Amino acid sequence: MDEEYLQLLIDLHRSNPRQGPGGTAETDKAMMLAGLDRSRFLTIADIGCGTGASTIQLARKLDAKITAVDLIPEFLEELQVRAHQDQVAPAITTLNCSMDALPFDHEQFDVIWSEGAIYLIGFEAGVSALRRFLKPGGALVVSELTWLSAERPVALQSHWEAEYPEVDLASAKINILERHGYSPEGYFYLPANCWLDNYYHPLQRGFASFLQRSGASSPAREIVEGEKVEIALYEKYQNYYSYGFYITRKL
Repeated sequence: MDEEYLQLLIDLHRSNPRQGPGGTAETDKAMMLAGLDRSRFLTIADIGCGTGASTIQLARKLDAKITAVDLIPEFLEELQVRAHQDQVAPAITTLNCSMDALPFDHEQFDVIWSEGAIYLIGFEAGVSALRRFLKPGGALVVSELTWLSAERPVALQSHWEAEYPEVDLASAKINILERHGYSPEGYFYLPANCWLDNYYHPLQRGFASFLQRSGASSPAREIVEGEKVEIALYEKYQNYYSYGFYITRKL
């Protein structure tokens, strides 16, 4: 991906509440299933945090010190602004870093959290690499693109296997987690409002201003058309896939 294209993607996404599907109720549910509350102090790493929707919610709900990690510095700048607005900035430290070059200590964290981002290095590679940073009995909570049905339309299958070959059923994801030393404690998938109301619709509302800012350049128009294709695919086939939330504990 060249620098111009990357900067356009950042410009399109940085002002949105989320950089992927999700919701406050769903993050709360994942916290509950992981047994996370204010009864004890927690050290947490939020990996691929974007502009901080989940980071800020974790900081509001828990007694925690959170390290928010993202490769995009502009997203972290936005996170810091939002954290100050929500009065949770003291609980959050940002780290501009790639997911495959994390500088953490062995068994540093009580919780590793990652909503909709582990695909960037691959699900299996990600859960394997993150395990060493968790304390014994620590929680790994991730959301990951997941088939909801064993059978699906060919057009949908072809699209997502080309975009992300690791897309699979929840049973296959859970098997991977078990093989890499985690005990599954909960699973659920994101409902349609997490995709449409919380992610796609805000993104759509920004298309016109994004194109205006970019001078409707060819790469900008290509990005918008790609987003439109993905949105239309979800609107048509939403019963067949979503993000699955996997709540696990390190054995």
